[in-house]
Amino acid sequence: MRNPVFLLGTAAGLIAFVVQSGDVDSVDTVRRLQTTHSFWTAVPPVIPGDYPDFGLRGRNGKIYAWYGIGQSLLMLPADIVGTAIEKLPAFAAYNGNDPSVRNMVVAYSTNILVNVLTALVCFRFLMFLKFTVRQSVAGVLALLVCTTHLHYTQNMMENNYILLLTLAGFTFQYEWLVTGERRALWIGSAAFGLNLLTRLTVALDVLAGGIFLLLVLLFAGESWRDIGRRARTYILNSFPIYAVFLLMDRVYQYYRFGSFFNTYISVVAQQARELNPSLPANYPFEQPFHVGFWGAWFAPEKSVFLFDPLLILIALLAFTLWRRLSPEVKAYLISGSLLLFIYTCFYARYTVWSGDSAWGDRYVSSAAEFVSFISVPLLLRYRANLARGVWTAGVVLICASAAVQLASVAFWLPLELYQMTTLGHPTFVVGLRFKNIVAFALGKMDAWGLMNSDMTTDPWDYVHITTWNFLPFVLRRVGQAPAWVVRLAFGVWLAGLGMLTSVLWRLRMAVNEIEPGL
Repeated sequence: MRNPVFLLGTAAGLIAFVVQSGDVDSVDTVRRLQTTHSFWTAVPPVIPGDYPDFGLRGRNGKIYAWYGIGQSLLMLPADIVGTAIEKLPAFAAYNGNDPSVRNMVVAYSTNILVNVLTALVCFRFLMFLKFTVRQSVAGVLALLVCTTHLHYTQNMMENNYILLLTLAGFTFQYEWLVTGERRALWIGSAAFGLNLLTRLTVALDVLAGGIFLLLVLLFAGESWRDIGRRARTYILNSFPIYAVFLLMDRVYQYYRFGSFFNTYISVVAQQARELNPSLPANYPFEQPFHVGFWGAWFAPEKSVFLFDPLLILIALLAFTLWRRLSPEVKAYLISGSLLLFIYTCFYARYTVWSGDSAWGDRYVSSAAEFVSFISVPLLLRYRANLARGVWTAGVVLICASAAVQLASVAFWLPLELYQMTTLGHPTFVVGLRFKNIVAFALGKMDAWGLMNSDMTTDPWDYVHITTWNFLPFVLRRVGQAPAWVVRLAFGVWLAGLGMLTSVLWRLRMAVNEIEPGL
């Protein structure tokens, strides 16, 4: 019998492989990678010339990145290996070109690792929620290719790493609740703690995890005495682990800015007002609340429903099936929805509430993925209890979600950002992306007014936005790699697509062996 878990992990790795462009594809990640490089080399933490647009003056007048240390640590092993490979004589003639050899190593290895681990953890979680193997496999694939997780598998921001650790926290802490195994509680708490090093606001994820466990017990009818006993065990085992990671974050904060008790936001506010006294006193939380709050839900450039349409499906299923849902699924939906709502409220007043240069609203997208992917296994579990119209709507929304995510990796993210400088605001970004795909495939980008050489003064940016955003196409468009390397890249990429197709077919057969006739 084929092993579905192995095949699922392999499929996740191949999905990540075929969508890579060879670059980290985000200026934020470029800056975090610079910090990574500074950990073990003599380079500065901030790219020379970035300050004062980016970076903060810290202890001894040194310029530091303001980001947390989490993603920089994640990329450290790949950065060391990539730097060594880049220095090999075979790459001497190519060194210095975009995408760089080092970036290729970092992007491929890190994104594949995160994608595989996410798939395995997600499958484990769904099985603990008592979904069948078929439903659990469908849920994992929905997360990987029907949510913005796919976009951030190609564009390596913090989002997927945060989601992985949040899922791991929920999974292993829930495993402890079910089995009483404290080792699972320690692993889940360590995952949540490690997340604190990435972005301190993920303390909200820790809170949501605790609410999830409490709701499971309440919905299951546990007595307050038993709940108190479980809470005591949770606090005694989890809080010391959270404290260790929080201390690590505070030490890193002190190392950079000389204080244990502030955050980079307060340092940003102080130094930004020193450089520009005209900034409002409440900068960087000066936006009217309603702008960011309603924008996250309904703005055509950032609406969470447009970029993650499975949210519509989970809302529809929750409304239709609520009385039939198991206690643990109800607890998950409530805690996940609360997490999404709180994130939306927290960033609503932020100066760049929209996530700035990102596909959708990157500040809330991980929470949106977290809530929405479970819609697919729920749709399969309760198919017999659903009206035909609800089932049809579900299938349509799944197909639409997959189409949106596949479109999101077709071109480099800044394409629509540059186009909006001439098209204006608001712009229906998802619709514009589909228009760009059709226009580029037909060779009509110029004729349809979607592309011109004045869009950007950066030659690398112009090259990158004028080709399909997959490594072989990028290498061919840049024109610096030898022709045989480009041909080899195309061959490997096509082989990867073929292997992915084969693995998905074998995965389907493996699931059918376990659950025949379903």
